[in-house]
Amino acid sequence: MVESWSFLDTVESNFRPLVVIELAKGTKEETVEWFTKRIVDKRANGGAQLLIKPLVTENGDENIYLVGASHLRLLLGAETVGLVKECSDNSMRTFTYSSRKTFKHFADDNHNFLTMAECQYIIKHELENLRAKNEKMIPGYPQAKLYPGKSIVRRLLTSGILVQIFPLHDREELKKLRHSWYGRVKVGYQPLDDIRCYFGETIALYFGFLEYFTFALIPMAVIGIPYYVFAWEDYDKYVMFATFNLLWSTVILEVWKRICAILTYRWGTLLMKRQFEEPRPGFHGVLGINPVTGREEPVYSSIKRQLRIYLVSLPFVCLCLYFSLYVMMIYFDLEQWALDYHQENESNISSLMLYVPSIIYAVVIEIMNRIYRYAAEFLTSWENHRLESSYQNHLILKVLVFNFLNCFASLFYIAFVLFDMKLLRQSLATLLITSQILNQFAESLFPYWLQKRYNRRMKKRMCSKKTDMDLSLAEQVNMEKEMGTYL
Repeated sequence: MVESWSFLDTVESNFRPLVVIELAKGTKEETVEWFTKRIVDKRANGGAQLLIKPLVTENGDENIYLVGASHLRLLLGAETVGLVKECSDNSMRTFTYSSRKTFKHFADDNHNFLTMAECQYIIKHELENLRAKNEKMIPGYPQAKLYPGKSIVRRLLTSGILVQIFPLHDREELKKLRHSWYGRVKVGYQPLDDIRCYFGETIALYFGFLEYFTFALIPMAVIGIPYYVFAWEDYDKYVMFATFNLLWSTVILEVWKRICAILTYRWGTLLMKRQFEEPRPGFHGVLGINPVTGREEPVYSSIKRQLRIYLVSLPFVCLCLYFSLYVMMIYFDLEQWALDYHQENESNISSLMLYVPSIIYAVVIEIMNRIYRYAAEFLTSWENHRLESSYQNHLILKVLVFNFLNCFASLFYIAFVLFDMKLLRQSLATLLITSQILNQFAESLFPYWLQKRYNRRMKKRMCSKKTDMDLSLAEQVNMEKEMGTYL
C-alpha cells in the first residue's frame, strides 16, 4: 500500500475529466497556484495526488478547472473509501489494492472496473478531505483564516473563492442511459443497475423506491375508488378500509426492507465499512491523532456538541413545531370562514371557496418545509458531527419530526378531535393533490424549463459563431455549471 502511493504518478496522457472546479473570477494567481498544488501534491505532503487541468475557453477565462485521476490512483482511492466489490467466488468484500486480482472483472487494462459514480465519489472524497497543515490563511486572502485540520475546500467555499464543485456528465453514457431508461415508450422496470453505475447508489435507491411504491399503491387505489365515488354514511366501511390500509402499509414497508437489502448488498453499500469512517469534510477541531486508525485528524469535544444539540437545536425545533401548530389553527379559522360564506351564499363560487383554505394551507406547508430544511441543515452542520452518518441521522430526525407534524397534524385533529369525515376527506384530497402538483413543478417542470431555456441561448450563441452544433467540452461545462443540484 505504501509503496503503491510512493510510485503513483500524477501525470497521465489519457486524461479523463470527472469533476469540475469553478473558482471565482479574479481569483489571485498565488491562491490558484497554492490550491492546484495541494490537489496534485503527494498524499505524504498533505495533497490529494489527483490530476488537474485548466479549461481553455474562447474568451480566455481560466477560472474553471477539470479534475481527474490515474487508474492506479482511483484503485487506491477505492481502498481508502472502503468500496465493496464482488469477488470471483461471488462473495462481497471490501476492495484492497493488494488483492485486486481476486475481484470479478478486474484487469489492469479494464478502466471500467470502477463505475463512473464510484470514480467521481473517490475524487470528491479526496478533494473534501484536503486539510490545512501549517497554513494560517489562504494565500492571497489574509481574512480567510486557516488552522491545522481545517477543510480547505470548505474554507474556500465560505470565503467565496470557490464557487462550486460538481461532477461532469459523460454525454455518451448519458445517451445510453436515457435510451434504456425513458427513451422507449413501453411499460417496464427501470434499469436500476445502470442508474446506479452512472448516478450512484443513493439516486438508484430513490428511483427504485418510487417504482416499488407506485406499484404498491395500486391495490389501495383500486379498493379506495368506490369509497371516494360513493358517499357512504356507514362508517364501518371506512373502518374496514382503514384497517386494510394499515395492514397493507406494514406489508409494503417490510417487503421494501427486503428489496432494499437485496439492492444494497448487490451494490456493495450494505457491507461498506463504517468502523474506520473518516471525518466528514465539514467537521472541524484541533488537529490530533485518531487512537484507532493512527491517522491525523481533527478532534472536537463531544460535550460541546451535546450542549449545542440540547441547548440550541432542541429548543429551536420545539419553537418551529409550535409555530406549525399556530399556522394550523389559522387554517381551521379559514375553513370556518369558508363554510360560513358557503352557507350564506349557496353558489358555485362559494362551493369552490371551500377548497381555497386547504389549497393555501398546502402551499404554506411546502414553503415551511423548505425553509425549515435549510435551517435544519445549518443547525446540524453547526453541531459539528464527526461522521457523515451521524450528521445525516441528526438531520433526518429534525426534518422528519417537523414534516410529520406540519403535514399531518391537521388531519389527526380533524379525525380525532372534530370527527368530521367530510372535512377530512376534502382536506386530505386537497393537501395531497396540491402537494403533488407543487413538488412536480419544483422538482421536474421548473428545472426542465430552465435547462431548455439555457440550452436555447447556448445554441443561438453557437449558431452566431457558425460552430458545430455538437457541444464541445467547454460548452458542456459552461452549460452544466448553470444547472441546479438535484436534492
